[in-house]
Amino acid sequence: MLSAIFTLLNLGSFNNLNGFLKQTLLGHTVDLGHEIYGGNQLYPKVSNTVDLGYVTYRGKLDETYPNTVVYFGIPYAEPPVGNLRFRATVPLNTERVTEEVNGEVVDATEPPAFCIQGSLSGNVGGAGSEDCLNVNIYTPLGAKEGDNLPVLFNIHGGGWVEGNPTNWPFDHWIEQSPNVIIVSVYYRFGSFGFLATPEFTDPAYGDFNAGLKDQIQALKWVQSYIRKFGGDPNKVTIAGHSAGAISAELHMITNRTEGLFSRAIAQSVVRLPFPTPEQQQPLFDIYASLAGCNESSVADKMTCLRDADVSALAQAQDTAPIAAIIQGKPYNLFRPVLDGVLITEHPTTKFQSGEFAHVPLIVGSASDETLTPGNLDISVGLKSFFPLLTDTDIEAFLSLYPPEDFHSECHRFRVATGEPNVLCSGQAMGIPSSRYSDTWTYRYNTPNPRFTLVHHAAEMWMMFNGTDTGPNGTAEFTPQTDAQKAFASELIAYWLSFVRTGNPNTYKLPKSPVWGNYNESDPVRMVLMQDLKNSVDVSGSYMEGQPAPQTARCAFAISMAEVCQN
Repeated sequence: MLSAIFTLLNLGSFNNLNGFLKQTLLGHTVDLGHEIYGGNQLYPKVSNTVDLGYVTYRGKLDETYPNTVVYFGIPYAEPPVGNLRFRATVPLNTERVTEEVNGEVVDATEPPAFCIQGSLSGNVGGAGSEDCLNVNIYTPLGAKEGDNLPVLFNIHGGGWVEGNPTNWPFDHWIEQSPNVIIVSVYYRFGSFGFLATPEFTDPAYGDFNAGLKDQIQALKWVQSYIRKFGGDPNKVTIAGHSAGAISAELHMITNRTEGLFSRAIAQSVVRLPFPTPEQQQPLFDIYASLAGCNESSVADKMTCLRDADVSALAQAQDTAPIAAIIQGKPYNLFRPVLDGVLITEHPTTKFQSGEFAHVPLIVGSASDETLTPGNLDISVGLKSFFPLLTDTDIEAFLSLYPPEDFHSECHRFRVATGEPNVLCSGQAMGIPSSRYSDTWTYRYNTPNPRFTLVHHAAEMWMMFNGTDTGPNGTAEFTPQTDAQKAFASELIAYWLSFVRTGNPNTYKLPKSPVWGNYNESDPVRMVLMQDLKNSVDVSGSYMEGQPAPQTARCAFAISMAEVCQN
């Protein structure tokens, strides 16, 4: 019967569907609006369309996840092409959309084109499209306006260079907990989202931090339309991993996102430097030159860049960081900049002074994370990550990591570089947050099966069906064991309990331990890990206190926020 229902739905034949149900129910049937009564039972009317007022979309149904509808590629802004390239996000022209669809139901059953990809791994980027400002929306089957379900707004990672939201699918999250709406956002990155030159203070030339402004516009679109999908715009949790977690942190310190979210989850916040536009100027010049735009004035350069073929820009954005490194330029990545308007101060500084959104927060990282290349020279690693550190600063860092405190030089390097650039984010955000709102921190401690150590993004493999992301928007999904699936369900339960109530414990799995609150006087955290005996019925997670030596080292790293520019 289920297969026949899905067939009818995919054909859009809702009248046939109701007739089919009425023929198969025992006894008499009565249509009650949102439900059909028959055979002494209530059956929900099934719909995979949503009318937003200006357009109607048809979402995807899948027998693998029969309680979930996915609406792929819903535009939230005008395409950032032509004269809008390198400019701030323009809100969606709904009148244009209405006119273009001409009353037709728009098919939203296939993933859209992802944004133009760069490369973190040395592979050539360039796949994707500039016309990519969309969201994917995952809803429980039958969700409707008035249900007021809480909303998870997810921002993918990828180092501000790459990423494809379909590589982190949420179907199984909804299937496990069909009482939330999940929105996954596409946004510009690389040169398309984070090109910067001091002249952008005049928007006639371009705009700083366009990729972040994409995310803000998507949040505004959610406020306007998520009710139509069954969501509650007053209960939005922003969440992200890596660059997505940095995005969440940045949204917490800006005054442009007030009222757009009420909770936050930040997984592995990379504490990278936020340079000034002046510090990014050399990268801009190298990029423009590589794209064939060698005009003397910035106005002429920008005209040339807007006229350039997207393939030339994609190649230039892959090559420019390498050229900048060869030329000895310390700021050699496309990333958010301290523009003085959207980002007025470094995030750590804002958090320490209490100038951030006071909302419930989950923040943490993986046990063995470092984003510094493993050359075992701590001084070189710190200097490459934080260009403004002086020799005196580096000596002060090194004094906190004496060799005798570590079981190998590799271990020492990993901790001494990993704490300043990612591991201390739990303390940097957690202590200030705990003064105003309920806060939970964690240490993720189960490796991706491909590795021995618990590296960056290990939990993403576990939470998203065994995904390993590849170049140019690709991914490989490795089958998971029953024990891994059970652990993933435990993680998802904590996360979605927080989305639903602001507390990860309310709807945790019965086997899972209670996750204690983090605060300065009692810095406890959850160690999230799979049961060592691979049991599906027993949790391997447990609470621990943050070790005092790490607390002291992180306090020093936090005190260096202005020098480290994070």
